[in-house]
Amino acid sequence: MSTQIPKQTEESSETESEADVPSRGDERRAEKRRRAEEARRQREAEAAEKAAADEDTIELKVFRYDPEVEGKQEPRFDTFHVPFTKGMTVLDALMYSRDNYDSSLTFRHSCRQAICGSDAMFVNGGQKLACKTQISELDEPIRVEPLPHAEVTKDLVVDLEHFYDQMEAVEPYFQTNDLPDGELEEQRQSRENREKVKMSTRCIWCSACMSSCNIAAGDNEYLGPAAINKAYRFAMDEREGEEIKQKRLEIIEQEHGVWRCQTQFSCTEVCPKDIPLTEHIQELKREAVKSNLKFW
Repeated sequence: MSTQIPKQTEESSETESEADVPSRGDERRAEKRRRAEEARRQREAEAAEKAAADEDTIELKVFRYDPEVEGKQEPRFDTFHVPFTKGMTVLDALMYSRDNYDSSLTFRHSCRQAICGSDAMFVNGGQKLACKTQISELDEPIRVEPLPHAEVTKDLVVDLEHFYDQMEAVEPYFQTNDLPDGELEEQRQSRENREKVKMSTRCIWCSACMSSCNIAAGDNEYLGPAAINKAYRFAMDEREGEEIKQKRLEIIEQEHGVWRCQTQFSCTEVCPKDIPLTEHIQELKREAVKSNLKFW
């Protein structure tokens, strides 16, 4: 027995040693990754040299973070020098940086016409739509960050699930218990009423207002300016009728509804569609008070 134990230990050691030796396939894959990384760095260096040679360039500092890649899990800022062209927007500069410097740079964008609301970002200390913000109107270096008060998924992309939940909580769709008059197939709306709700219909669900709201930052249950504005859009629509309006008022006058607003106007200031959000919130407060007044 005593002569067999050392032999088994030696064989086990040899097996472990062989397992630690990387296979040729692993070596090839590692070499392939190394070459790809060198090629990426070379492209970045060439693009940076080309940009530096161009006298008319802008300096872009972009927030970077990737929780799934080792070495990029610590937030940082990367600097890109982008050739400036007339009419260039922040989104244009980001796309150039992604296409010429670092293809891993991640951000949301879609329509590029300030309609989809997907590219809201924190630019030079303020919430803005990247596709709408002109480079010529900004001071350098231009600092681009993800929206504050939201969990960062990667680089400039934030998780908007909570924002969408708050929007859905106010039932953002038309409802009515009344039938159209006469032979009409749709409810009639007066010109005056259309003008009253017109601005509230411009919301593009970008979450810029929610990001700027200090109340929303401290109260995760607060409906927020975008959701309350959406409630205003339907509560003030004469076609829904008084019964449905009362139901909407009950939703927005809850503990975490309109009464949490402290009238700071930050939401109104950052709205890319110029919606008077704070005014709409205050008007809903008045409507809620009037609906609860009893004279008998």
